[in-house]
Amino acid sequence: MWIAACTRKYLIKAVKAGMTDPADENLTPLAHAAQNRCFGCGRANAVGLRLDFFLSEDKRVVCLPQVPDSYEGPPGYVHGGIIATLLDEAMSKAVRSHGLVAMTRHMEVDYRRPVKSGTPLRLEGSLTNSQGRKHWTEARILDAAGVTLATGKGLFVEVATNQGGTTPTPVGRG
Repeated sequence: MWIAACTRKYLIKAVKAGMTDPADENLTPLAHAAQNRCFGCGRANAVGLRLDFFLSEDKRVVCLPQVPDSYEGPPGYVHGGIIATLLDEAMSKAVRSHGLVAMTRHMEVDYRRPVKSGTPLRLEGSLTNSQGRKHWTEARILDAAGVTLATGKGLFVEVATNQGGTTPTPVGRG
């Protein structure tokens, strides 16, 4: 089972729960060929999250996941490692939305409130600063009422890709 991300059925449930329809926000699908085994966004990972991201007009990335109970820690609540993964994916896609491929070097997570499983969530990420190959990011998870449940900050280091353009290749110390 994976996260039901951005399907029509999910969007209807999210909008009924008080979230904004992506069409009303001028969100466009983030161009990303995730035909890989990435746990967060890869389509080739049968047990992964398979997250789909949108790009807002102000360059924030947005995802509307609903995490099923198979990713719980305590009953009824999303496991802390999955929460960190959601934030990491949003920050990574924030860098990618600027045409860059980077990997997490450092990440901080602030778990503000428990994240309920099976409920509509909003995941947002943004690039806050860049200096050479280093890119600083922020992300947050909100519930349907707009309450912030978790936040993250990260440092991502840009990597080169192989000939196919998808596999990261180290380019030196960052």
